[in-house]
Amino acid sequence: MIPVLTPEEMKAVDRAAPEPLDVLVERAGAAVARTALTMLGGGYGRRVVVVAGKGNNGADGRVAADFLRGRGVRVVVVDAAEELERLPPSDLVIDAAFGTGFRGDYRAPEPGGAPVLAVDIPSGVDGLTGEVGEGAVRATATLTFAALKPGLLLGAGADHAGRVSVADIGLDVSRSTIGLVEGSDVGAWMPDRPRESHKWKAAIWMVAGSPGMTGAADMAARAAMRSGSGTVRLGIPGQPPAPRFPEVIGRELPAEGWDAHITDLDRMKALVIGPGLGRSDATAAAVRRLLATARVPVVVDADALYALGSLDDPVRFLRARPGPTILTPHDGEFSRLVGCPPGPRRISAVRHLAFTTGATVLLKGSTTVVADPSGDVLLTDAGDARLATAGSGDVLAGVVGALLAQGLDPLQAGAAGAFVHGTAAGLGWRRGLVAGDLLDLLPVVLNSLAP
Repeated sequence: MIPVLTPEEMKAVDRAAPEPLDVLVERAGAAVARTALTMLGGGYGRRVVVVAGKGNNGADGRVAADFLRGRGVRVVVVDAAEELERLPPSDLVIDAAFGTGFRGDYRAPEPGGAPVLAVDIPSGVDGLTGEVGEGAVRATATLTFAALKPGLLLGAGADHAGRVSVADIGLDVSRSTIGLVEGSDVGAWMPDRPRESHKWKAAIWMVAGSPGMTGAADMAARAAMRSGSGTVRLGIPGQPPAPRFPEVIGRELPAEGWDAHITDLDRMKALVIGPGLGRSDATAAAVRRLLATARVPVVVDADALYALGSLDDPVRFLRARPGPTILTPHDGEFSRLVGCPPGPRRISAVRHLAFTTGATVLLKGSTTVVADPSGDVLLTDAGDARLATAGSGDVLAGVVGALLAQGLDPLQAGAAGAFVHGTAAGLGWRRGLVAGDLLDLLPVVLNSLAP
């Protein structure tokens, strides 16, 4: 797990450091110089321009300049206050103009085609939200200190940061409540499968699909089985029980009042509800009745979220639910639940919804944000634009449900599901990937993560 600290949290960590500021600046500057030398492929005869501001970020850049001069690099330090339009020719530009605390607009000078190494965060990128100004630095690489910053992972900030690495400069970040999930974390969370296991150990009831919309249900069910669920009982209200995949067990449900026909929930380890379910009033009412009584952990996705959003007070409804809940909204569904979009402060928005509802909330996006009611947050940036395809969210719901059924706590199940889902997409076609392609890639990822 890579710790993530907001700019305010990072300031508190800096203040609590036992070493004086000049020692920390020396360590940071040395780390920048080492990264610069790696990017340059050596030092002697190379040319570097350092754009340095007046704060600690600029101090880091100036220390790096001194180190590089000692390695034979020809260094020019430019004061960020000069507001040049274009920098002198160089082999590398070090952006040390402004750090994570910067507010306002910054128009970076043109680097003249040279690669750019940003110190801590590209100047002009908001360290909390990832919002960028028109003239913000677009870095080739960013070296940040002690922990990642949200602005390096969210919004346009992730694109402006380039390759991001973290330098340890001796600060204590152990109390971070936000973390970026890595494959080793997911592997450690995955439970061992006992020798005497059986299919009911991770069984799922899934209510999904509707007449003419059975594809979502089939993909979610298959994804759950590919992700470790021993058996999936699938009910499609108003549709004869004929799942496309022979491993999935179909159960007949009437078009209305189907919640009364969801039997044997006490044998199940999780319930997944919503993909392709439809948005009729009768469906919404059945969703709410089932969620109000089901004691098993539930993944609430897609049209089931729509059903909650039509309530006068979905927050109060969710707080009264008798079992653990994972909500999996995209921005539009989040807005329907809350009454406003998550906005650029995505982490704060998800934390607030999780706290007020008592549910774990997984907000989908290029960086997925998962928060539980305690305020802990896990991020994953494993996915990319390949997941912007119909049905990929249905697959994610199945994966998360399977991990929940296998015993992961809701925060881990949500974050691990998003990581596995995104990593599977990374193994598929760069162009032309469809959600169904993910189904056979999920076991590849899960087996690669097995300890």
